[in-house]
Formats: sequence, C-alpha cells, structure tokens
Amino acid sequence: MSDRKTPRRRVPGPAKAARAGGRQRAGGGGAVRRPADGRIRLGSPRPRLRLVGFALTLVLLVFAVRLLQVQAVDASAYAAKADENRYVVHTLAAERGGITDRNGVALATSVDADDITADPTMFTRDQLEIGDGPEQAAALLAPILGQDQAAIARKLRTPNTRYVLLARRQTPQVWKQIKDLKTALAKKAQADRTKTTVNVLAGVFSDPSSKRVYPNGDLAAGILGWVNAEGKGGGGLEQQLNEQLAGKPGKTRYAQSGGREVPTAGSTETPAVPGSDVELTIDRDIQWAAQNAITEQVEKSGADRGYVIVQDTRTGEILAMANSPGFDPGDLSHADPAALGNAAVQDAFEPGSTAKVMSVAAVLEEKAATPLTHVVVPNRLHRGDRLFQDDIDHETWYLTLNGVLAKSSNIGTILATGQLGKTQPEANKVLHSYLRKFGIGEPTGLGFPGETRGILAPADKWSTSQQYTIPFGQGVSINALQAASVYSTIANGGVRVQPTLVRGTKDADGRFTPAPEPAKTRVVSERTARELAQMLESVVDDEQGTGVKARIPGYRVAGKTGTANRVDPDTGRYRGYTSSFAGFAPADNPRVTVYCAIQNATKGSYFGGQICGPIYQQVMAFALKTLQVPPTGAKPANLPVEFKP
Repeated sequence: MSDRKTPRRRVPGPAKAARAGGRQRAGGGGAVRRPADGRIRLGSPRPRLRLVGFALTLVLLVFAVRLLQVQAVDASAYAAKADENRYVVHTLAAERGGITDRNGVALATSVDADDITADPTMFTRDQLEIGDGPEQAAALLAPILGQDQAAIARKLRTPNTRYVLLARRQTPQVWKQIKDLKTALAKKAQADRTKTTVNVLAGVFSDPSSKRVYPNGDLAAGILGWVNAEGKGGGGLEQQLNEQLAGKPGKTRYAQSGGREVPTAGSTETPAVPGSDVELTIDRDIQWAAQNAITEQVEKSGADRGYVIVQDTRTGEILAMANSPGFDPGDLSHADPAALGNAAVQDAFEPGSTAKVMSVAAVLEEKAATPLTHVVVPNRLHRGDRLFQDDIDHETWYLTLNGVLAKSSNIGTILATGQLGKTQPEANKVLHSYLRKFGIGEPTGLGFPGETRGILAPADKWSTSQQYTIPFGQGVSINALQAASVYSTIANGGVRVQPTLVRGTKDADGRFTPAPEPAKTRVVSERTARELAQMLESVVDDEQGTGVKARIPGYRVAGKTGTANRVDPDTGRYRGYTSSFAGFAPADNPRVTVYCAIQNATKGSYFGGQICGPIYQQVMAFALKTLQVPPTGAKPANLPVEFKP
C-alpha cells in the first residue's frame, strides 16, 4: 500500500442541468424562482397595493368633489328644492275697493268668498294607496261646485304641480259643505281599523278671496262695468279704475305636512293692501229715475236703445247716465252681448236739431244776427246739389231768429249760418271752430273705456251737402254725453266744464282724496249764453214751439227737440231716426241739464219732442225735487217767434 493519496473523483450530476434548465424556465416561462437554498418566495405586493390605493383615492376624491358641490356650491339650489316640497306659498287676495254714489250709497262692493284649490300630489296612488282617488274626490265635489265631474278629476291628476284651482269665489257656505265632508271622511278613516276607508278630500283646500256684488242689480251697470273671472275689471269704471280698486295682493309661506300647516316650522306673511274706495258723482235716486224712464220708453217705442244723461250745469258732475237695454253686472251669463258697455259714450250718432243751438250760438257770438233778426223761410231752399226742406211743408214763414230755433227750421238755420262769412267756405270755417269749442269731435275727458269722440271732419273737407246739413245736425256725429255738455255749457254762462264721474277716492286708512278740478273753457260770452237760454225757453213755452211736452209746472224750462236721420250701424245706410231732447232748468238760473235720445223707434211717434220730451220732463222734475232746487219765480222773456212782413 502506497503512502500517495488517491485523488477524489468528481462525478457529474444532474444539478447543473437542472439549474440550467431552471434558469431557462424562469427566464422564459415565469416559473417560481428557486433560490440556491431550495426555498420558494412570492413576488413583491407593492405594485398591487399602489393600484388599489390609487383606485380608492380616486373614488374618495369623486365623493369629496360631489360632497363639496352638494354642501357648498349647490347648497342653496338643493335647499330651495327641498323647500318647494316642504313649503307652500299662497297669494293673499287684496280686498277690492267699493264704489259708492255721491251720498255714500254702495253701488259695487265685495263680500267674503273662497277659492277652492287642491294639491294634486295628495291624490296619487302613493299618497292614497288607491288608484281612483281623483275620480272619487271629483264625484263628491262636482255637485257642490256645480261643475263637470270629469273636468275636476283631470285637474286633480295634473302632474308636476302642487296647486290647482278648482273654483273661484265660492260662497262661504260652499266651502263649509266641503270642509264638513272632508272632516267626516277623516274621522271615518281614522276609526276604520281595516284601513279601507280613505279621506279622498284631504288634498282640497280653500284660499280666502272676495266676490264682487252689485246691490242694485242693473242700476248704473253701464257706468260700473263688471269684474271678470280673474278678479280684474272687465268693463266700465271697474276696468278704468282697476289699479286703484284692486289694491296689492299679499303672500303667505308656511311649512306643511300631509296638507296641514306645521305650526312650529315658522311662516312668513306679506299682508295684502286693500284697494281704494271710489266715490262717484252719480246720485243713485236720480240714476234710478232716469233708467226707469228710458227703459219704459224704449220698450213702448219698440226702439233699439236709448240713453239719458243728467248733469250738474255748474260743476260738470254727471248725476245720472242711464242706458236701455242694460244688464246685470253680477250675472253676465244672462246678459245680451249687445247691451254690454256704456252706449251713452260709446255710440256715435247724428244729433239732428239739438245741434242747432251751436249754430245759433256762433251766429250770436259773431254778431251776425240777434234773437230778433228777421229770417224769411221759404218752403224749399236750393243749396249746392240739393233741395232742402223743413220737417213739415209750409208756406213761407216769417220768423225771428228766435222763431227759427223755436220751430226748429232747417232752412232758417242754413240761412242764418250763411252769415258767418262772406263766402260759404269762410262760414264753414267759423262754424267748425265753434263746434270744436263745444267739444264736438273731441274726447269728453272722462277717459271711459270704448268712448267715442264722434266724427267732425275739417271744414275744408266738408262735402257740398255737409256745408248745409252740419248746421242743423246731420253729417256730424256725437255721443250723448257730448250733447249734454253742449247744453250745460250754455247753462253755465258759456263756460264748458269738463264732465266728471268720480268725486274722489278713499284709501284703506280712510283718507279721502278729491278728484282733480275739471278743466274749464269759455266757449261763448255770458251775453250770448243768456240770449240762447231765453230763446230755448220759446221752444218749450211758446205754443208754436216743438218742445211743449217738456214743460214743468212752476219752473222756467229751456230745451230743444231733435229728430235726425239715423245711420244703421249694420248696413251703414240711413234707416229710422234718432229722436232726442236736450235742455236745462231753471232757465234763468240753471242747475240741471238733461239729455235724452232714443234710437230707431218703431212704434208710435218718432219725433224727439213727442217721445223724448216727456222723459226730459219726468227726469228733470225728479232731479229738481231731489236736489231741492226751488223755482225762481221770475217771468219768462217771451221772445217773439214771428214778425209781420
């Protein structure tokens, strides 16, 4: 045995191959890395945690942004939406001001009423747990409100609203019926243990309101007008003075739950401001007398319509303005549409002979003649392209200018006004200026809705015939108030006072504010006015005058008749007549003017002196008695009507 050590023999094993293969797999296929010590280790979690953290941060950021938007940026908007559902806002109707006559007698007033309303959200299946809640409620409400059941049900199903109006201005008795029924259903539902009974009227409410009432029915309806379904003036003074009468509505806001106010949640209220009361110049009793007289005569004459104006000659205040036919402003459902309005200021018509007083006034003022000037009046007069005549055939009349007016001669008036200028165009221009001064073709100043200013063409536009017909009241159009104002101007010494209907207003605090002073314009001299008054007495007092039916025992009366061809508003052609009478009393110390006109009388006489003279007499006598105007006791002038050739 040798002492030399034998070297250790290396035996190749599979380890290298295995490690090599392992490296190849790890590098190429993602096999678990096996460390040298043979233990298995997991991959690093950091990338995954970063990803999850990023995602969570993003989600939280979105929530934070949204929260910031809700609580900071849009907080007020969301609060407002919440309030819309929680809070209810109702308008508080202002009490409409009343209308009285000059003595404080009520002509139009307002009484308590209720608007019946509903909240459609309280009739849904979610609220009532039944599908036909609106129909059941409508079946109960329809007979009480007098409305169609299906229409009420449709309102109760209105989407996206918490307020619908079921009926306006119902009497307190109507709301009491609904409230009693509503209470009975609530008690029954509360006592029903099976919960099958539902209070289908829980969503029905009332809003305090007011209803317009006209205590005197159709009295002065043309002046007053009416209030429409929205509570606004629909005609007459109700419309013209709507702003003063209506006041200012208020508002109340309160929290509610289940249709009931939550008393602890707080509420706000802006009170309504009542409208002002309006005091008119009208005297109710004189208005009644005028309206009664014209209504009877229109019916008796088979006429289309008629009007009466009563005016205080000194102040211009209108004491009565009556129309026939009329209407009841509290019940328009039965009114004739043709009768609505105030025909006394809305109708334009040719006045006829009552307009002769303006022609004679111009002649006197221009000193072209005197009341005693002689005028030879033939049976026919050829002027321009026409042959003119008077209402009756007659031999040649030998009249004074006073007689021309007393006998209402068309021919005499043409001859007299021809003296106003050296030529006919000059005379036309002078006459036109006086007609304007008297207010013809101009607004009366009332500002009444639908008022007509009439028709008066410029003098240089008068046709060949108008040059001669306008002096006796044809070819020119006026309204009844303009006609009355002409006679009041003469009665007032030649000074025209703008007509007025309103004396003043009284606010909610009781403060009275008088109406502005009316405009005054001198038209003719006091001398001319006095002479005209004496001449107008002859129309009534002289047996040859055309106005003898207007006499009032004990009083000196001045007046003038009129019978004019009438333009039919439907055809635009002459058909029928406008019959009229105008005058004032006492003639020597005037206090009251009365004007009456009747359109298209078809029964009996159509002459103004015959059918309007008696109305003048009746209304004037009543007005003088009501105002306690005594007779003057003076003797009339008795100016001559004729002269001996």
